[in-house]
Amino acid sequence: MSVVSVATGSYKVRSCQIAEFFKFWLLLITILVVLASDVARAETFDFSDWDVLLKKYVNLDTTDEIQLNTVNYGMLQSDPVFFQLLSGLKSFSPSQLQTHEEKLAFWINVYNVFAAKMVIDNYPLESIIDVGSLFKSVWKYKAGVIGGRGYTLHEIEHKILRKMGDPRIHAAIVCASISCPDLSTEVFKPERLNEQLDFQMRGFLANPGKGMRVDSNSKRVFLSSIFDWFKEDFESLGGVRKFIQSYVSPKDEQALNNPGLSFSYMKYNWGVNDSSR
Repeated sequence: MSVVSVATGSYKVRSCQIAEFFKFWLLLITILVVLASDVARAETFDFSDWDVLLKKYVNLDTTDEIQLNTVNYGMLQSDPVFFQLLSGLKSFSPSQLQTHEEKLAFWINVYNVFAAKMVIDNYPLESIIDVGSLFKSVWKYKAGVIGGRGYTLHEIEHKILRKMGDPRIHAAIVCASISCPDLSTEVFKPERLNEQLDFQMRGFLANPGKGMRVDSNSKRVFLSSIFDWFKEDFESLGGVRKFIQSYVSPKDEQALNNPGLSFSYMKYNWGVNDSSR
């Protein structure tokens, strides 16, 4: 065998070794990227159990002449999946959440879970506010535990969610009452949050029994008391009237442009949004 052929053979061997070496590192890098992606996804809490429960126990109904999504609390309180969900929250640290959307979706879901828990813990009851007393409202009782720390509904709503600066939360968090916005039949997800919050606000305002009702004859608009209680949250967006114009039908939007229109607020029905009512 000539020197040239030997050299050529050695070159081919080294080339194959180098190619295999690069294939190995490419595979390793790909695996590390996938693992890093999985870790990043794991940093958000998995609300799939809550999603299953919502689809199972939340149904459209009419109570006190108001159309709303009611909850079958009687069945929910005996479903082990709900307590599995609560157990998972107890060991989850919110510090793992990174983006604004992750945090907002997480705390909206948690508020709704804990409001349902408050009802279940005191079931049966006529109204969630009956849980409170003359000296302490229900909102300031510990509702549930996250990462080993107890939270109240008041803290979640006022100290966390409202401070995140998106007034659409008021159409997404549900305090287990008839006049509250409808409880969504799906969990709020970071990647779809903007779309979901818009959907909730449109749906709430489209409900004449508890969201908004326009009386063109008397030039009056009847709004949920939520828009009165939290009107300061809408000020940075031009105020309540300007804000809601983006979420109503063209007909109602035109009516809202009437400068002579007067606003009133509906009486809030604190009856529990229970399907057994």
